[in-house]
Amino acid sequence: MTDVDRQPIRLPGSALFSYGFRPFFLFGAIYAGLAVLLWLHLFRTGGNVETRFHSLDWHVHEMLYGFVPAIVTGFLLTAIPNWTKRLPVRGLPLFALFLLWVAGRVAVFNSAQIGWATAAAIDVAFLLVVAAVAVREIVAGQNWRNLRVIGVVSVLTAGNLIFHLEAHYRGSADFGTRIGLSAVILLISLVGGRIVPSFTHNWLARQSAGRMPASFGRFDAASIVISLFALIAWIMQPASTVTAFALLAGGIAQGWRFLRWAGERAARAPIVLVLHAAYAFIPLGFVLLAFSALGEIPRSAGIHAWTAGATGTMILAVMTRASLGHTGRALVASPAVQAIYLAVIMGALFRILGSLMPEWNVALLTASGVIWSGGFLGFALVYGPILCSPAVGEG
Repeated sequence: MTDVDRQPIRLPGSALFSYGFRPFFLFGAIYAGLAVLLWLHLFRTGGNVETRFHSLDWHVHEMLYGFVPAIVTGFLLTAIPNWTKRLPVRGLPLFALFLLWVAGRVAVFNSAQIGWATAAAIDVAFLLVVAAVAVREIVAGQNWRNLRVIGVVSVLTAGNLIFHLEAHYRGSADFGTRIGLSAVILLISLVGGRIVPSFTHNWLARQSAGRMPASFGRFDAASIVISLFALIAWIMQPASTVTAFALLAGGIAQGWRFLRWAGERAARAPIVLVLHAAYAFIPLGFVLLAFSALGEIPRSAGIHAWTAGATGTMILAVMTRASLGHTGRALVASPAVQAIYLAVIMGALFRILGSLMPEWNVALLTASGVIWSGGFLGFALVYGPILCSPAVGEG
């Protein structure tokens, strides 16, 4: 691809396709909010979507393999130029990639009409193309150490394919769900585990002297390895004693790692503090799933600590920060943005409590869905004008 090929589309609103984070953050957030509200309606009415998936599998798939890949793509297409010092993918190529993501959502929703195999092929193609584009850029820029992130994306791609195959041949997707979620948690451990202490250090360095976040070191690497083995055990045997102890070890390692980042000192900077709030759901999910493996609590408590909690909150934290920074705006969370953070965190907590308190499950699940969706639709409302407009200082 030549530099000419990467010039922005010369059409009204072309700013939207001038950088990867713009379309994928905006429409990913809109899709997340609307998809959860639709799922909530189906849950309360007992309805179903006209797909080859059961409504629960559709909800899981579209959150895990529809919403999350959109945000991961926006992040990668924005981060890779910084890693490689190459021009970003933008303009018509970016527009085409965005349309492929939209096609995947339409194909899955209409899979009852077009057939499961056709829907799967269109849906899986998006992540395959994203991985190929990312590998090409990283290799061209000789930025070898970041190829490990592509490895996680490849696992996510494989999980998506397995999800489609399981749903068709077995009627529900279990392995595909656990593989995809494990890939996301590992990605947050890798990427979030670097940006949380880094951004915290940058902010604290401008404040009064005091404890600083621990730098990435051997303990961080060890905690990731422990977590990886725990996740593999959970994928293979989610309800065994060995898995329970592996998950508990992962939770302790991740919890201690989290406590080393001086998050309590970032209380006056919501745009930094929210990163810590997001990561706190990682060790919580490990511990809850450990007790689930022992049959003590429902598995959904731990799963939603990782999905609605860690994934949802970290995505929102990264989207708000990156959208401000890459459009030339101050890295400050306005009252509206702070309300968005609170909505997603409270939505996640309500969802976890709903799993732990069966007598309140319907009420808490309903409140969770409405509040959590409101957070992401609120992001689209507040950040939509920013993402659709040129950066500060541009024409």
